[in-house]
Amino acid sequence: MRRAGDKLSDRLREALEEEIVTGALQPGERLEEVALAQRFAVSRTPIREALHQLAAAGLIENRPRRGALVAEIGPERLVEMFEVMGELEGLCARLAARRAGTADIAAIRAAHEACTQAIETMDVDAYYYRNEIFHERIRETARNAFLLEQATALQRRLRPYRRLQLRARGRVAASFGEHEAIMAAIERGDADAAGRAMREHVVIQGERFADLVASLSDSPRLRA
Repeated sequence: MRRAGDKLSDRLREALEEEIVTGALQPGERLEEVALAQRFAVSRTPIREALHQLAAAGLIENRPRRGALVAEIGPERLVEMFEVMGELEGLCARLAARRAGTADIAAIRAAHEACTQAIETMDVDAYYYRNEIFHERIRETARNAFLLEQATALQRRLRPYRRLQLRARGRVAASFGEHEAIMAAIERGDADAAGRAMREHVVIQGERFADLVASLSDSPRLRA
């Protein structure tokens, strides 16, 4: 499943994200516009746009005289990023629980329930996109523009890793259950519970981190 209105550059960015995070494109590898355009049978314009998105997300680096190179994110750095993401999204959930009106709660509930079909069919990609909408609705309901900006920026940087997490056995069903706890806390206006549930939902540690690393075990993408 893809969201309506996806651009070609978005699809190219996702394809390259996948290759970066799984190690098909290795840290330090150069990404050349011409070669990528030939490979994907597209013009250089959407390739350039996709590379710009990847650079903004911190997945590639633009270096003088060397061009675009795949960046390297070590496991410690990845854990740190998820910790910050957990705090930012936790704050969004806290504020959403305090500030949500009837229409806001209905929108969040609709986004949550839209994940059900993906759960039933075990369509991980479909669940990923609907999961993103659920999180977006909560960020928007927090009604804090600066927080929304910062949380969205980090979310984009972690996007391929969050997507990869969902491929671990049982993770989609667990994620949906965690969403229900977040949803229930927001509905009853319990800011502390909403923030705590969201933080625990996002932060990777223990078995969840081990699962993520295992999914990359054949890749040089994560290095000690």
